[in-house]
Amino acid sequence: MIKPAEIHKIADKYSDLRIGVLGSHSALEIMDGAKDEGLKTVVICQKGRDIPYRRFQRIADEIIVVNNFKDMASQKMQKRLVDTNTIIVPHRALTAYLGYETIESKFRVPIFGNRSLFQAEERSYKKNQYYLLEKSNVRYPKLFKTPKDIDRPAIVKVQEKGRKLERAFFTVSSYEDYKIKSEDRIKKGIIARDDLKKASVEELVIGTYMNFNYFHTPISDQVDFIGIERRLQTNVHDYNAIPAKQQLDINIDIQNIEVGHTPASIRESLLEKVLKMGDRFVAGVQKIYPPGIIGPFSLQSVITKDLELVVYDVSLRVPGNPIVATTSPYTKYQYGETFGVGRRIAMEIKKASQEGRLAEILT
Repeated sequence: MIKPAEIHKIADKYSDLRIGVLGSHSALEIMDGAKDEGLKTVVICQKGRDIPYRRFQRIADEIIVVNNFKDMASQKMQKRLVDTNTIIVPHRALTAYLGYETIESKFRVPIFGNRSLFQAEERSYKKNQYYLLEKSNVRYPKLFKTPKDIDRPAIVKVQEKGRKLERAFFTVSSYEDYKIKSEDRIKKGIIARDDLKKASVEELVIGTYMNFNYFHTPISDQVDFIGIERRLQTNVHDYNAIPAKQQLDINIDIQNIEVGHTPASIRESLLEKVLKMGDRFVAGVQKIYPPGIIGPFSLQSVITKDLELVVYDVSLRVPGNPIVATTSPYTKYQYGETFGVGRRIAMEIKKASQEGRLAEILT
């Protein structure tokens, strides 16, 4: 494990800061916010995947192309990033392509975030997101210890076999249904048997799905509520638009592959619950993974018919929801401007630099 003091020693020598990001997931969102705050940016792209960053010319001050995303962790690249005063902002693609072990033990570039916390997203990890939610007194779906215990509609949360970023979740109604659907997906190569053994099986909570996005660091005055969005997923959304009679005639595998986002807001009488839930979660995480959350996080939730909030997934880094930057009323209520996660990150980095407190938000 890389010691915080080692990173702080590196950051102490930084002067003209720039924001660095791996070219995938939410890189555009992060760099856009940095540019809004007058910070320089660099994006590290895998060969053949650099077109968006070249097309939107304002976004990246420098584009570095590597043969493989993992090359971002090479000693040569690390030195280049440190020598140019780069702070890396983490997102899902960074943790997927570099891996937790590399990030925690080998990547000696300052990260805006708590690098020891990222792995808690994985449901197979000991002190995982369920553990954090429980300790934070935040409700989450009932978990089935074994598929044999399934006695109601449930969702099997399993990693897709071929793509690290995707999850091949599927719904079931009983143990027999679980066996049939899981074996079918294994045969088709959608999931691997070993991954299925590590999968979690949750009660399928029925309600309205909303992703609540927050922001907090050790130098923040409060937990900021950034905004709400909903995920667009294929092929479940288009399938749901088909009349039920036709659905019964179509024999296809339903998947939940995220392809986009749509904005949302919540009625004002429920807002207090959303704000308090974010506060509790930040306080809970701080006790388990000090110094706690550094940066954005998302509590992906269901609002039930009884108006209860149930969190079914947690993002402990940039969630990836660029639509919030132009649609959220909540940052406008707080700051007088509508903006998203990318700009909120840049604001905090600038504030920390000006106040001589960078060490408190970097690991």
